[in-house]
Amino acid sequence: MNKTALIIGGSRGIGRDIALRLAKSGFNIWLTYKSSHEAAGEVKKEIELLGVSCDLFSFDVSDFKETEAALGPRVEKQAPDMLIYNSGIARDNLLVWMTRDEWDSVLSTNLDGFYNVTRTVLFSMLAAKKGRIIVISSASGQIGQAGQVNYSASKAGLIGAAKALAREVGKKNILVNVVAPGFIETEMTEKFPKEQILPLIPANRLGRPEDVASVVNFLCTEEHMYIHGQVIGVNGGLAM
Repeated sequence: MNKTALIIGGSRGIGRDIALRLAKSGFNIWLTYKSSHEAAGEVKKEIELLGVSCDLFSFDVSDFKETEAALGPRVEKQAPDMLIYNSGIARDNLLVWMTRDEWDSVLSTNLDGFYNVTRTVLFSMLAAKKGRIIVISSASGQIGQAGQVNYSASKAGLIGAAKALAREVGKKNILVNVVAPGFIETEMTEKFPKEQILPLIPANRLGRPEDVASVVNFLCTEEHMYIHGQVIGVNGGLAM
């Protein structure tokens, strides 16, 4: 029986590539998204062409009741083998000009969403006494980024939450790790000034979604796994 990977935020960008990479490794995919129905449908088709199943779940991770309603009935029947928390938004602005909505929306999706999802899923993993949780944070959460006080705070919060969770559940054979991408070529970064960014990256290129997906795939598939509570940077040397 194929293992199952629950990917939170899997319809576009990094999440899409993670879903496809894990599907190639033989995982059945539970893919969640908020509102990009067409994109999610396209990913589902691509995944099913690889010979595995893909179930779609549409809900807002920032809403606890909505998250619980969408995922609760499924995880009561079957615990996912993998949980990849990739949901995230950015509302960049200098703090002096940042609106309360720009702060709240980023924190509620990026950080509250992690609580809402993991709280809903975790008991089933604990009951199964196995699982792996991978949290997608960011180099911004490690070193900070001007104009991203809200985003950096949320991504740093994810690192702290994942490390604390790792201490709680390690004895139950549940491994928790963080993958922290740097500047990756996605819709979120397409407007960034590359001529200013590249000199900061020793590898002299932006990352690609598949660069992140390959690390997630390793954390999900490697049989001999003793990596736990760690932050793995995928940033070309931007943060060392």
